[in-house]
Amino acid sequence: MALKITLVKSTNKVVEKQKATVRALGLKKIGSTVTQPDNDQIKGMIKVVSHLVKVEEI
Repeated sequence: MALKITLVKSTNKVVEKQKATVRALGLKKIGSTVTQPDNDQIKGMIKVVSHLVKVEEI
C-alpha cells in the first residue's frame, strides 16, 4: 500500500519544523505530488503537516 501526498497550501507562514517536514516528504511547490510508502514514519510526518497536504491511499 502507498500514499499519494499533494501539497495544497503554502508553507510561507508556518514553523520551520513544518517546512522541513514538507521538504523531507519530497514536496516543493503547491500542487506537487509524491508517492510514499504507507508506514508509521510517513504517517507521523503527515500528521505534523496535515493542514497543508491532501493524502490519498493508492
